Amino acid sequence: MQQIINFIIRNKVFLLFLLLFSLSLFFTIQTHSFHKSKFVNSANFLTGGIYNSINNINSYFSLKKQNTILSEENNRLKAIVSNIEIKTDSTFKDGFVIDSTYQFTAANVLKNSYSLSNNVLLLDKGKKDSINEDFGVVSSKGIIGIVDNTSNRFSTVISILNTTSKISAQLKKTNHYGSLVWNSKSPEFVQLIDVAKIAPVKVGDTIVTSGRSSIFPKGILIGTVHDFHLDIAENFYEINIKLFNDMTSLEHVYIIENKDISEITNLLNAANE
Repeated sequence: MQQIINFIIRNKVFLLFLLLFSLSLFFTIQTHSFHKSKFVNSANFLTGGIYNSINNINSYFSLKKQNTILSEENNRLKAIVSNIEIKTDSTFKDGFVIDSTYQFTAANVLKNSYSLSNNVLLLDKGKKDSINEDFGVVSSKGIIGIVDNTSNRFSTVISILNTTSKISAQLKKTNHYGSLVWNSKSPEFVQLIDVAKIAPVKVGDTIVTSGRSSIFPKGILIGTVHDFHLDIAENFYEINIKLFNDMTSLEHVYIIENKDISEITNLLNAANE
């Protein structure tokens, strides 16, 4: 306490000056609107900057949580959109209504190969998440592949960049369809084969899933026509498709479950017997 008193005595002139200067500033600001507005604006700028910096720091450390929230929200929206499209399709009119046919589960890509002839992905979802074989896998930009095998916590996916992959796809504007395959030449392109020569194919046309299998809903994006040629001997087009997805850079995906797949499979098996 004595040290504080000694400090005040030694610096009494300077401390008196600071007090009077502060009082003069206070009265000046209070009695002049221009000075008052400038002071308020400066204070807001300073505190706003501080809070903005704090918010940016908090946002940075909560990116993982926010990404999870956005991923789950996209998951719900995809399910809603897919089911709405099915219900409004003319094929399902006359009282036949499908309720929540497709369920989407968000997943992360743990491993992804794209330079081999038979490429696969590893996802962080498995049997405990109700993921099974023959579930479709897509991203926000389009088709990725089909679940091939599952363990309790993980699953492997046959990529569309796999020479064994064969998926039904079509021209979006005309519904002419064929089989989506890969010639193993480039991760940027896949091929649509067996498209009838009467199809009006044009460069830039959009290619989507056909919905003719029980794995993918109709209309999921694949890519655009890059070039094509007609196999005269077979009377079919082979179309080179530029993928919407960058298959070399995948992180967040969605696994698609068709809840009616067991019923459809059993019915088809019975018909083939």
